[in-house]
Amino acid sequence: MAKERMLQFVKTTREMPEKRGADSRRQDFDEIYREFATIKAEEQSSRCSQCGVPYCQSHCPLHNNIPDWLRMTASGRLEEAYALSQATNTFPEICGRICPQDRLCEGNCVIEQSGHGTVTIGAVEKYITDTAWERGWVKPGTPIAERTESVGIIGAGPGGLAAADMLRRQGVQVTVYDRYDRAGGLLTYGIPGFKLEKHVVMRRVELLEQAGVQFVMNCDVGVDISFDAIRGQHDAVLIATGVYKARDLSKDSLGADGLVPALAYLTASNRKSFGDEVEAYDNGHLNAMGKRVVVIGGGDTAMDCVRTAIRQGATSVKCLYRRDRANMPGSQRETQNAEEEGVEFVWLTSPLGLVGEDHVEGVVVQRMRLGPPDASGRQSPEVIEGADYVEPADLVITALGFEPEDLPQMWNAPDLGTTRWGTVKADFRSHATNLPGVYAAGDIVRGASLVVWAIRDGREAADAIMDYLSAPSAVAAE
Repeated sequence: MAKERMLQFVKTTREMPEKRGADSRRQDFDEIYREFATIKAEEQSSRCSQCGVPYCQSHCPLHNNIPDWLRMTASGRLEEAYALSQATNTFPEICGRICPQDRLCEGNCVIEQSGHGTVTIGAVEKYITDTAWERGWVKPGTPIAERTESVGIIGAGPGGLAAADMLRRQGVQVTVYDRYDRAGGLLTYGIPGFKLEKHVVMRRVELLEQAGVQFVMNCDVGVDISFDAIRGQHDAVLIATGVYKARDLSKDSLGADGLVPALAYLTASNRKSFGDEVEAYDNGHLNAMGKRVVVIGGGDTAMDCVRTAIRQGATSVKCLYRRDRANMPGSQRETQNAEEEGVEFVWLTSPLGLVGEDHVEGVVVQRMRLGPPDASGRQSPEVIEGADYVEPADLVITALGFEPEDLPQMWNAPDLGTTRWGTVKADFRSHATNLPGVYAAGDIVRGASLVVWAIRDGREAADAIMDYLSAPSAVAAE
């Protein structure tokens, strides 16, 4: 009977949840997609082909059991669908909102490849867990029995929180240290509300607190507490700080008034959504109201910036990217949303410098063309000589990616092994560093990446830490 409910892709077309009109969503920071109605979620789930080799699952970093929870949703067995979803993913409702499904699960859907349009996996995942929250199925991961061992986690982003959840469920005493005043990392302060409303993150943090995870906020390791002190207080330590150091446009541009890094700009906007007082926003430094805005970059962070500037009331918003649309790293879905909202993309352009003495007045732009592929297989941009021009701008936001901070220097931990890129060197499978009992996970190991990869790393690191704590001689050897 359940099988008959599936394979409906031959007669049921793909549908996304209703998307608010561009005029409406430009006015606020609310999420742009409405919730699936139950009948629509069941209908869209029934389009799954239940293929023998589920490429959606194999291309998901968490290897979520997507076909089974689609089948259960199609059959109205939502509580079972949620249990399956939660079994492999600490934050399914978050991944359902912000994962680039077009590059992962949905982009590898078998029926998509056969021309029928992919199953709307992300929207169904979001629907399942939002329903679970509404019906009270989401419970704190309270352990059956407590253990005496403790683990300190540095960083309250998705990787650190995922590890905290897994460790706490097994009875380990967990303390999370973070430099910010709220947990969540980039989920809280980096991603705008129109993609991820903040109550969605905060309720997960509250759930972890209810389960017994201890949070030490406003704690800057190396300043407020030493790394050695954290190691001394815990049987194991997980480094999950992420990467927050912004790549600069150029050394000559540093300190220019009107030139701001993406994360500072997004953090100010997100803090305002919490009702915080943000002086740099209120005085206009990190506020796009009434300004001609130019964003430099082509990734998801750049998309967040341009769409935030639209909502803040910028007079114009342009995005400069050195390659073309087909070669940009950001989500095509996000690019389309930005264009609908009024963002202009200026492809094949690269900044050469800034115009203005006391304040930015424009960006000197080089026109580019695509040459032969680089080492990654993407076509390399080449400068078209003599085609430079000036793009007028009052606010220039750089979204050129992030690099790791120098943790050994910041934490007075010279023995902590790092790579030539500055990331923490950790074993690919166990996430163990060169220091006994110290593990590392997420972007601080792999470089700036996706939230879903950080979640996977955090969960894997928690498993490795449990093995370490359970080894007869491990803790004693410390």
